[in-house]
Amino acid sequence: MHLAQLNIARPKFPMDSIGMADFVNNLDPINTVAENSPGFIWRLKDDSGNATSIQIFDDPELIVNMSVWQDIASLKQFMFKTHHIDFLKRKKEWFVPLDSASYVMWGIEEGHIPTVEEAEERLLHLREHGESDYAFSFKHSFNK
Repeated sequence: MHLAQLNIARPKFPMDSIGMADFVNNLDPINTVAENSPGFIWRLKDDSGNATSIQIFDDPELIVNMSVWQDIASLKQFMFKTHHIDFLKRKKEWFVPLDSASYVMWGIEEGHIPTVEEAEERLLHLREHGESDYAFSFKHSFNK
């Protein structure tokens, strides 16, 4: 089994504004760190090389990040032990807090590439039913 993850966010400013410039200007470098991290398998991207133009939940204001990792330890290593953490600490500068879960993880068969629709369904399941093996957060994964 591998690990899929979805993360959504609502930017405070238009993506092409000065308010989002530091975030946008670092998408490629941070994506490169992810792609070169041990355990990285795949990430969602459009023709530009990132996923900011890919729509989720029929909401053009939301941005999406989705990736596949060998395991949760690989994802945690990337998120919290690389330069990515510096941007994670600044998320309040760029994004409006959502009133429900903004990320979800789930197990997938090796070789499976998740779709945006699959990810939407997993996040909705987490929001409606809470933590389970079907859809979980880091909190649930620590209980295993």
